[in-house]
Amino acid sequence: MAVKRVFTGAPWEKKIGYCRAIRLRNQIFVTGRAPFADDGSVFGVGDGFAQAKRCLEIIEKALRELGANMTDIVRTRMFVTDISRWQEYGRAHSEVFRTHPPATTMVEVKGLIHPDMLIEIEADALCEG
Repeated sequence: MAVKRVFTGAPWEKKIGYCRAIRLRNQIFVTGRAPFADDGSVFGVGDGFAQAKRCLEIIEKALRELGANMTDIVRTRMFVTDISRWQEYGRAHSEVFRTHPPATTMVEVKGLIHPDMLIEIEADALCEG
């Protein structure tokens, strides 16, 4: 049984001991994706919608690397620093999952790894082969 892992190259992966996503048979688990820009800065500072969309874009990239896509997602978890902004995060989530909604949880947390981050999203997917 081969396990496939996707790494980002971020320094935290080795320090903490994790990968971006892992696939075992038809299951894929995508670790919490934070709204980082390609240059390593926080994407969309102050904009919950933009940050949520960015998290979902990063999740989509990881899925593609493992032979899956967003329609394969069966569960998401959104960790947010301000639950009163739920409509911003929800609008981004709805745009991506409108035709294939997964089971979803949104919980407020005290903080994320950077103070400018408003949301982090993780996902589980089931796919063919």
